[in-house]
Amino acid sequence: MSVGKTKDAGWQIGVSKTVGRSAEDVWDFITSAAGVAIWLGEGVTVQPEPGVGYETADGIRGETRSFREMDRIRLTWQPAGWAHETTLQLAVRASGPDKTMLRIHQERLADAAEREQQRRHWQGVLAELITALA
Repeated sequence: MSVGKTKDAGWQIGVSKTVGRSAEDVWDFITSAAGVAIWLGEGVTVQPEPGVGYETADGIRGETRSFREMDRIRLTWQPAGWAHETTLQLAVRASGPDKTMLRIHQERLADAAEREQQRRHWQGVLAELITALA
C-alpha cells in the first residue's frame, strides 16, 4: 500500500495544526462567512442540513454530508474541471484550555499526484485560517 492510499477511502490527505484559541472560537470562525471564504470559497455558507448543495464563485461544488456542531463538517468537494468528487472534512478538538486542534482531511482523491497537489493546497488554507484566528 502506498503512503496516503487506503483500502476504503482511496487516496487521502490530512493536515492539522493546534491554535491558541478555544474550540468555540475556532468553530465560530470556521463556520462564519469570513472563515468559510478561506477554506471553501467566496459566496457560500455551509448549511447544517445533509444534502444541501453549494457552489463557490470559483466553481467548486458539492453538498453537506454531515454537520456536528462544535465537532466536524463533512462535505463533498469537486472543483470545476474535475471529473470526480472528493470528501472534505474540517474538525475541531479542544486540546487544553484555550488550545484547539484544527484538522482538514480530504479523501477519495484520484492518485498520488492529486494527493500531493491537495496536500499543498490544504497546508496553505490551514495557514490562512491560523493567521486569521491569531
